[in-house]
Amino acid sequence: MTDFGTYGVWRGAAELDARFATTVERLGYGALWIGGSPSGDLRIAEELLDATERIVVATGIVNIWKDDAAEVARSVRRIEERHPGRFVVGIGSGHREATAERVRPLASLAAYLDVFDAEGVGRDQRLLAALGDRTLALAAERSLGAHPYLTVPAHTARARRILDETRPGALLAPEQKVVIHADQEEARPIARRYLKRYFGLENYVGALIRHGVAESAFADGGSDELIDLVASNPTVAAAVAGLRAHLDAGADHVSIQALGDDPLASLEQLAEGLGLSA
Repeated sequence: MTDFGTYGVWRGAAELDARFATTVERLGYGALWIGGSPSGDLRIAEELLDATERIVVATGIVNIWKDDAAEVARSVRRIEERHPGRFVVGIGSGHREATAERVRPLASLAAYLDVFDAEGVGRDQRLLAALGDRTLALAAERSLGAHPYLTVPAHTARARRILDETRPGALLAPEQKVVIHADQEEARPIARRYLKRYFGLENYVGALIRHGVAESAFADGGSDELIDLVASNPTVAAAVAGLRAHLDAGADHVSIQALGDDPLASLEQLAEGLGLSA
């Protein structure tokens, strides 16, 4: 099975380049997650792998409504030939608010995986974006595991139970945001600006409410308590604690999304705090 290490980095595809990838690898992170629905040709993944030597690259995630499954499968096979064991394709069904064609997402994910099976993309070469119980179970049954985005440790604990009930040992790799800044009164607004769009999406809000977040916490851009929970801030120590809370709840790997003007500087400080080494 591909070794993601304990900590990775999540970054939107449009903000990734060779310099970012090589720096993340040098800092000792085990994986680089490509967010923002990268294209099904997966050229960005190939470019990042070409630029690095060891780090695992994964998509977080390819949108199943946007890209043909057979095309994505061909891209995965192409990359596997060039960089064996270093790439995992994450897929997901997106958001109801942004995808008019999003109908029967669970069945559509299963059908997408059927194509992967037929095209020779094995279970350990793919994973699923998963929040709900049934999608988590599907992730364990038919893929390497689950990559939940914008969750809390309580969700991680439940996800761990569901994955283990379906297939013990399935990978659980949640995403966690961090904001490292000298002033918490400036760190929280950075997180609020970024999270505003997500707090308008039913699947994320619903999952957070089901795992202990009060509905009132989403008012006015999110309460301080909510912001601090999903975007650990402002110190390295606070960020480390936020990441380790997911590990304590059962995560195998945490993908870190550093918000702010200089994410590489934040990731460098965080790598030191986590005791990472290249």
